[in-house]
Amino acid sequence: MHTLARRLLLPGLTALTLAATGCSSPGHTGAAAPGSPETTASTADGTQQLDVAAAPQGSSAPTAIARTRTGQGPEKSQLTVASYDKASGRAVISNGPPGHSPSSAPSTRSSPSSSPSPSPDKPVAVGDVIASAPAPGAPDGLLAKVTEVVGKTGRGTEVKTAPTTLAAALNDDKAEGKVPVDPASVTVEPLMKGVTFSWAKSQGVRFGPKGAALPLGNLRLDVDAAVDTAKDAPASAGASVSGFVQLAPEVEFSYDGSPGGGHGPHSAFLGMSGDWSSRWELKGRAAASTGAPKRIPFAKLHSDPVVQVGPVPVVVNLNLTCYIQVEADGRVTLDVQQDVKGDFRVGGSYAVGKGWTPVSTSSVHSTPVKASVTAAGSVKSALGAEASVGLYGAVGVTADFAPYLRGEGDVKASASTDGKTSVNGSWALYGGFGLSGQLHLELSLFGTPVLERRIPLGTLNREWPLTNGRTGQ
Repeated sequence: MHTLARRLLLPGLTALTLAATGCSSPGHTGAAAPGSPETTASTADGTQQLDVAAAPQGSSAPTAIARTRTGQGPEKSQLTVASYDKASGRAVISNGPPGHSPSSAPSTRSSPSSSPSPSPDKPVAVGDVIASAPAPGAPDGLLAKVTEVVGKTGRGTEVKTAPTTLAAALNDDKAEGKVPVDPASVTVEPLMKGVTFSWAKSQGVRFGPKGAALPLGNLRLDVDAAVDTAKDAPASAGASVSGFVQLAPEVEFSYDGSPGGGHGPHSAFLGMSGDWSSRWELKGRAAASTGAPKRIPFAKLHSDPVVQVGPVPVVVNLNLTCYIQVEADGRVTLDVQQDVKGDFRVGGSYAVGKGWTPVSTSSVHSTPVKASVTAAGSVKSALGAEASVGLYGAVGVTADFAPYLRGEGDVKASASTDGKTSVNGSWALYGGFGLSGQLHLELSLFGTPVLERRIPLGTLNREWPLTNGRTGQ
């Protein structure tokens, strides 16, 4: 497998950058240290406050599944999901020891502490809720309710299941926190030549040509690609885009199942936040755009970080597609380089009586490193990202963030009666960004009412002048 496409493990994942504010969710507390034991604390109303942390990594990590009965909270178990068939909803539950089962990822079981341990023949019962990290047949994790115990097989106990919600697994418990995504869990698929991937783990382990220069917890994509050149442009005006995107993202999760939420939680939040920086250079005379601006994806990133909410493994699905977009009239020759830095927070916030509301806050600034524009016309170049975050394979939030450069030139030529000619004009460069996205129906996985329609995050746009100049002769 290509080096860039292999699976890696490191804390830090996606980020976008914006400069606007929108709805916000309740403040989130810091998460427990990655791999720390799950702990709970009683709250004033008698419910449990669950820690939110990154799940243990590696082959020695414990495995478990969850059994939740009415009115009871989640409890850790050493059982595992040996296999799962999505089409039929059938699963095989194994009682093998930790590290021995087909799945090496954590899962959980919730049951009354006074209940007897499940027998080897029937480790789960009808009505039990299973929450599992990625397992054979369930690459996005499994959150399901047992509807029938079929019987024993050579690998464990076969059961029939139906989809369920986090409200059924977490009941009246509470949890909130942020978890950095470990970039060694990030799969990168280059979509063109000239793409390289680098990262730096929090433990000091580094990978890729730029890894030694990265802050710990960051990942970086570098790209160097040619774009279509205007037909009448000289060879010296060949168009190209080069640069990098550097990310240090986190998953944000909160759940409040305290009384008052009816059959679902009182409040909830799911989103991404983090830091973003990028630099890119556009050179040459890009070909005229026909129709919509040309978007060129150059890499896809995917990760399924497991957020340990007390004993319950909540599987978060993250996808990020980085792209170059060029919009031009084929007349301007441009040579410009820009640095962009900022932070972002996007997601969905739920409250009883209000439903789901979008969250989008961020700040961003840019600095031109060099710039020149010749001739008349216009050109616009973006180095953007399409991102999505969801749970157990169901998309919850999508966002598209595109910082861009825009150049304009206005050149006029004149001739006098004595035969002399002159060329005068001005040019200007602008930086900006655009953000769009939406909340999806699948956010009902929390146990909240189904969205009647997808809710837009709202289109945010901002532009600022970078530099300008004049030509004269």
